[in-house]
Amino acid sequence: MDRLIFIDATMREESRTRRIARPIIAELGKRYAIETISLDGAGFPAVGSKILHERDNGYVPEEYAEMSRRIAAADRIVIAAPFWDMSFPSALKVFFENMSLFHITFDSDDTHCYGLCRCSKVLYITTRGMNIHTGDELEQATPYIRALSRLWGLGDLYVVSAENMDYSSPEEIEKKIDKAVSEGLDICRSF
Repeated sequence: MDRLIFIDATMREESRTRRIARPIIAELGKRYAIETISLDGAGFPAVGSKILHERDNGYVPEEYAEMSRRIAAADRIVIAAPFWDMSFPSALKVFFENMSLFHITFDSDDTHCYGLCRCSKVLYITTRGMNIHTGDELEQATPYIRALSRLWGLGDLYVVSAENMDYSSPEEIEKKIDKAVSEGLDICRSF
């Protein structure tokens, strides 16, 4: 069975993003062996001078290297993260920095970097409190994930989003969540 990594960067128990992700992940679970990486409370360290010095000297904690290898070997990746401060939660950025490992997720020919991941499709699920659309210059999560996908050699990026959630009635929020789930389930057919 092909493998799917689900990176859950939702931070609230009743996250609207998580509500959209659950039925999509359940549907994908019919075709993929799913490994969930929950970032809430995971405690990955910010990559600073100490970690860079260790990496430069060939040391990476084995649990990080092993997780990075699992990501590189995944057939599909799904990321669920709410829109925070024009992007996504910092825990997701810190996670990506810890998983972005030379000779595992990417490599270099001394001129250019190239990806080592086998994943051919990535699905990014998000909710945005404001009325900011995917591709808007104020929305910086999707461009970052697209750039990281290029560095790691990941394939096509699909985005499912529900927008203007903080300024909608409870009924409108439910309709937006239902619509996003429906869009995600449509993507599942060819994902």
